[in-house]
Amino acid sequence: MSSPSRNTLIDTIKGLACATIVAHHLAFYGPMSDSAHGLAPGLIDWLAEYGRMAVQLFLVLGGYLAAASLAPAGQWRGGAAGPLLLRRFVRLVVPYAVALLVAVLAAALVRPFFEHPSVPGEPSLQQLLANALLLQDIVGEEALSAGVWYVAIDFQLFACTVLLLAALQHAPAWAQRTAPLWVALAGTLSLCWFNRLPGLDMWAWYFWGAYGLGMCAFWATRARRPGWWALGMILVGGLALWLQWRERVALALVFSLLLLCAQRRGWALPQGRLLQRLGQMSYSVFLVHFPICLLVNAVVSQLWPDVPWLNLLGMVLAFALSLAAGRQLYLRVECHVPSWRLALRWQASLVGTGLLVALATSSPL
Repeated sequence: MSSPSRNTLIDTIKGLACATIVAHHLAFYGPMSDSAHGLAPGLIDWLAEYGRMAVQLFLVLGGYLAAASLAPAGQWRGGAAGPLLLRRFVRLVVPYAVALLVAVLAAALVRPFFEHPSVPGEPSLQQLLANALLLQDIVGEEALSAGVWYVAIDFQLFACTVLLLAALQHAPAWAQRTAPLWVALAGTLSLCWFNRLPGLDMWAWYFWGAYGLGMCAFWATRARRPGWWALGMILVGGLALWLQWRERVALALVFSLLLLCAQRRGWALPQGRLLQRLGQMSYSVFLVHFPICLLVNAVVSQLWPDVPWLNLLGMVLAFALSLAAGRQLYLRVECHVPSWRLALRWQASLVGTGLLVALATSSPL
C-alpha cells in the first residue's frame, strides 16, 4: 500500500491534471469560450492547445500505480490474472456507464435548440454497445462523451501489464526476475515506433511508452542505484525524441523523472486539501464533466450569446458544477464496491435509455 505522503503527492498531481483537463474541454469546445476569448485570449488559447497534455500525467501515474500494486519488487504478485482483469473492468465500467447515461440524456435535452459540433448525435444500438464495452474507437463508433477514450486505453494498458507480468510467472526463474526489463523494452518499442503512428491511437501500445515510464519510475524508487534507472529512461526518451520530436513524450519523460526524484527525496507539494480531494475523485470528475459543460454551454449561448463576461462566468460556473457532479458520482457510485450485477444493470440502463432517446427524438418517416 502507498505511504500517506506518496498518496498526498499523487492525489495533488491528479487533482491538478484533472482540473486542467476540464478547463481544456471548456476552452476547446465552444461557444462560451469563443465569446469569452477576447477577455483572456492567451489563457484560453493555451488551454485549448496544450491542456490536453495533462493526460500524459495520468498515463505516467497509471503505470506507477500499476507497478506498485502488481509487482512492487519487480515480480508478479497479483494472483490469478482473469479475476483481476474482471474486477478492474467492473470497477471502471460502473461509474463510466452512469456518466455516459448522463451524457446521453444531456445531449438529448440540448439537441433540439443547441446546434453545435460538440453535441453528440442520436445514438445507435451499435454505438451504445460499443461505448458500453469500451470498444468505440476500435470498431469506429463515435464516443458518447469527450474523453471516454482514455477509459478504454487505461483498461487496455492495465490488461497488457497483467498479462505480461503473469505470463512471466510461467517462465524460468531467471526470466521472472527480468520483468522490469521486458516492461522497459515494450516501452522503448512504443516510444520509438508505435507512438509515431497516429493511426494506432486506439490501442494500448501507442501509449505504452508513458505508462512504462511510470512503471520504471516506481521501480527506480525501490532500487539501490536509481541513477541507472534514470539514465536508462533518459537515453530511451532521448532516442525517441531524436527520432521524432513529440511534446507529449517530452512531458511524460520529464514528469516521470520528477516523480522518481520526488519519491526518493521526499519532496512534497504545498498542502492543498481541495486539490487532494479533487485527485481522489478525479476519475468521476473526468467522466461526468463533459455533459455538465455541454448543458451550461447550451443555456448560456441561448441567453447571452454576445456578452463575453457572462460567457466567461459561464465557463467558471461549468467548471464548478463539473466538480460538484463529479463529487456526487464519486460518493454515490465510485466509492461503493462494484459487482458484475451492478455493472450489467448500469450498462443495460445506458443502452436502453439511449435507444429510447433515439426513438423519442427521431423524425417520423
